[in-house]
Amino acid sequence: MIEAMLTDSQKKLRAQVRDFVKWVPRQLILDLDAEKVTYPREYLQEAARRQLLGLRFPAGWGGRGLDWQHEIVALEEIGTLPMSLACLYSLVSICGQAFQSFGTEAQKEKYLRPTVEGRLYCAEALTEPRGGSDFFGSTTVATRSGGYYYLRGQKRFVVGAEGADYFVVYAKTDPSALSRKALSLFAVDKKMGVEVKYLYGLMGTRGGGAGRILFRDVKVPEENIIGQEGQGAEIFYEMMIPERMTSAAGSLGMARTALEIATRYSDKRKAFGAKIRDFQAVSFKVADSITMLDAASGLVHGAAATIDRGADRRQARRLVSEAKKFATEVAWQVINHSMQIMGGIGYTNVYPIERILRDARLAMIWTGTSEIMDLIIQHEYYRQVLSGSGDGRDVEADAAAAEAPEEKVYE
Repeated sequence: MIEAMLTDSQKKLRAQVRDFVKWVPRQLILDLDAEKVTYPREYLQEAARRQLLGLRFPAGWGGRGLDWQHEIVALEEIGTLPMSLACLYSLVSICGQAFQSFGTEAQKEKYLRPTVEGRLYCAEALTEPRGGSDFFGSTTVATRSGGYYYLRGQKRFVVGAEGADYFVVYAKTDPSALSRKALSLFAVDKKMGVEVKYLYGLMGTRGGGAGRILFRDVKVPEENIIGQEGQGAEIFYEMMIPERMTSAAGSLGMARTALEIATRYSDKRKAFGAKIRDFQAVSFKVADSITMLDAASGLVHGAAATIDRGADRRQARRLVSEAKKFATEVAWQVINHSMQIMGGIGYTNVYPIERILRDARLAMIWTGTSEIMDLIIQHEYYRQVLSGSGDGRDVEADAAAAEAPEEKVYE
């Protein structure tokens, strides 16, 4: 994190989050990775007790009314914990966004407030067995009848499925409509009949209760629809902001932690009669890594500022996608560099880098793969450039033969 970018308020928040991160028991971290724990409620309860959940939501709903630039600071510190803990922390921001932006006052009272206060636990149901990146190809259906919706279908890779009290679930309310008009979003209590069928054996990010959930004509009251019928796509695009910003910021924390471990190690470890930091093969990896991390940090903070200032939604969408793609890929490179610096000992459980490496691999897949981010980035940039909205100098005309139209052949 670039210190000069932080305000006094952000530094104060960072200190509070760091204190919370230090509170997390070492044994909990070990038990999560060993899958002895599937849902650490006490961790969320402690975060809520310190009023660190849902930071962006108004104080009236249990939050602090902070902006994205503050939340990024908190998320980076939370990212120094195992990714399962960072993800459970972020779910409050992600699911809460739907209620904050589209929910009724009654829904905020029933779901948002107790979630931010650590009394209810949430999860988001997006991915289906037939579709990951093809989100709008969802096959889960909600049929309305007599004041209720009946949900049929299934979702998988639902982080928090094991411990959640409720899910925010996308389902088709009009399967005959165009894909982006077919989806709606629902708040579905687990006690309504949601089945958690399977907990995945994950490479990393363990202990977050990731599972498959099934809906067999689950009866959901019509007042549990969030927004309006057919508004699912609009809500989805709004929720992708916290989805991707939390992934981006948390990845910075992961990578920073690994690099710090490797840097300290290189200042102690000796080979050929010298500290290994004295060899360019090592020290230049450190230089490359911190440069990439600072660049990623600047992009993530810039995306946060863009959101906070209410910039054009398409520009924000592009920058959020850039931040998610770049930060997660940089984190992967930096963590790999860190393991390489440490050599064989970095590949063991004597140091946590091997666990951080396993956790980090998921970040380039979930909440939109890097390839999906590329699609969004190029689309929005083409749109911006080809709209002709730029008011800068026409540099294309500054070539000696610029006025030779016969040479400018396009087809």
